[in-house]
Amino acid sequence: MEKKDPTEFSRIDIRGIMELLPHRYPFLLVDRVLENEEGRRLVAVKNVTINEEFFEGHFHGRPVMPGVLIIEALAQATGLLTFTSFDSPDSGNIYFLVGIDKARFRRPVVPGDQLRLEVSLTRRIRNVVRFRGIATVDGEKAAEVELMCAPGR
Repeated sequence: MEKKDPTEFSRIDIRGIMELLPHRYPFLLVDRVLENEEGRRLVAVKNVTINEEFFEGHFHGRPVMPGVLIIEALAQATGLLTFTSFDSPDSGNIYFLVGIDKARFRRPVVPGDQLRLEVSLTRRIRNVVRFRGIATVDGEKAAEVELMCAPGR
């Protein structure tokens, strides 16, 4: 695999995210990459708006982003880190979530929040990659989790 330009993926807008991830509306849960240290960590954001389809039923009168979608947003951030560090969307690989450990939710995420997604690579053994993810809103921890991902076709 050829060496990538180290600045190529430091900041990524929504068009670049859509080139790297197979997800599309309404399931694309990352809006922008703010920082990327290839092979180490990535920071991205999800702007949470009342227009999100899941708010129609979760919960009536008090909209709260489902915890599983916060974890999914963190998992998508791990996909971005993986593709910018070790792989390419052109490879035909899709990274699947194969493990979730130590998930904790600390505060609700509501419309108007900007969810900051920080993922760090903690271990890579062959094709399985382990990450630690932390989601925050205004510097306050909303969720944390350990994730494992592996490629598939």
